[in-house]
Amino acid sequence: MIEEKLKGLPLTKKDARAFTRFFFSGAIESEIDKQGRVNIPSPLMQYAKLEKECVILGVSNRIEIWSKAIWEEYFAESEESFAEIAENMIGFDI
Repeated sequence: MIEEKLKGLPLTKKDARAFTRFFFSGAIESEIDKQGRVNIPSPLMQYAKLEKECVILGVSNRIEIWSKAIWEEYFAESEESFAEIAENMIGFDI
């Protein structure tokens, strides 16, 4: 898991510290309220350009929350090149 690998980076390396800091800087802990909702902090809503409609994706052991419009644009672009993306995954032993 990438989190474990990042935790194992040497703190004596400036780039390792900077990358780890950047990678985790957007992470937050949140609780589900009694109605099953999750409060998304304003800075993350702004970063993701969340307005009214969003898409929630289950991606392995995490979820991703996208603006619906941005997701649809990304999906359309990715769908066109999915065969190429799949071919590039061969090097990852999948």
